[in-house]
Amino acid sequence: MENNEESDIVTFKDLGLDEYTLQAVEKKGFEIPSPIQVLAIPRLLTGDTNLIAEARTGTGKTAAFGLPIIQNIHEKCENVQALILEPTRELAMQTCTEFQSFTQGAYPRTTVLYGGASYSTQIKDLKRGCEIVVGTPGRVKDHIEKKTLDLSKIKYFILDEGDEMLDMGFIDDIRQILSYVPAKRQTMMFSATMAPEIQKLAKTILNNPETIQIAIAKPAEGVTQSAYMAHPHQKIGLITHILAQHPDFESVLIFTSTKKNISSIVSAIKRAIRGIQVEGISSDFEQNDREEVLLRFRAKQTKVLVATDVLSRGIDIKGINLVINFDVPRDAADYVHRVGRTARA
Repeated sequence: MENNEESDIVTFKDLGLDEYTLQAVEKKGFEIPSPIQVLAIPRLLTGDTNLIAEARTGTGKTAAFGLPIIQNIHEKCENVQALILEPTRELAMQTCTEFQSFTQGAYPRTTVLYGGASYSTQIKDLKRGCEIVVGTPGRVKDHIEKKTLDLSKIKYFILDEGDEMLDMGFIDDIRQILSYVPAKRQTMMFSATMAPEIQKLAKTILNNPETIQIAIAKPAEGVTQSAYMAHPHQKIGLITHILAQHPDFESVLIFTSTKKNISSIVSAIKRAIRGIQVEGISSDFEQNDREEVLLRFRAKQTKVLVATDVLSRGIDIKGINLVINFDVPRDAADYVHRVGRTARA
């Protein structure tokens, strides 16, 4: 009997991607599209489908909206064609880097705009010309008001981590930014989690959107989860015990719900385990300091990184061996994002 299993596998070519974009896919090492990519890419290639897409962290959401945009913008344009809004500076930088990695030739050009960085450098980048802008709402709004960013001709408007964008209080900035973009555009919202009230609010921003959902929001498959019942004063001892039991782990991420806990956790681990490389990071850090900390963590120079929930959506680091929740997250969505740092697709 003939085996037809391979013929049933959907490829990126089956989704409607052209040769230019398929070369980018091959260069990235992508082989088989993820479920969110299978559902989103064909819809978005038409250029007129507004989309709300929900899928777990690590399932390839950036490529799901990025590849259709890259395919539809091959040539130099005099105006910005696409705007992607992100809730954090780190996520904005990551998405910009990902878009640049999808690009085979000189175009499209992608620029990133975020707070804490030099206005003059960003203005120079914008003046040089770009087809795609990735940014945080506050800094994008600033550039619009300074008239250094013109969104009057954009064709694509994307809210990444959409529920967090709306839930973190960016809604007023987003509505203001939307007042500067054409009414006729393709609008997308991608997120790992989306409560019904957030989805209802999203539909006031997106005109007649289609909605796709990949399973229920839950931690990525392949993650072994354990729970330890401990009093507050026992937590540090428990963490250092777990770390001592796994000396082979190269990357450990510890999440705490408050910034004030970070320094005490870092100090306690250093005292308990001689020679361990551990650092903390939070939104209070200067941008350059945050980038340097993350660079050391990615390079495995820092073994343990202690972070707040803001960083659970703002970092994308492969190969993390262990995620420890020092505090119980405020809700299920935060837990999904924290645990999503492991077992990346």
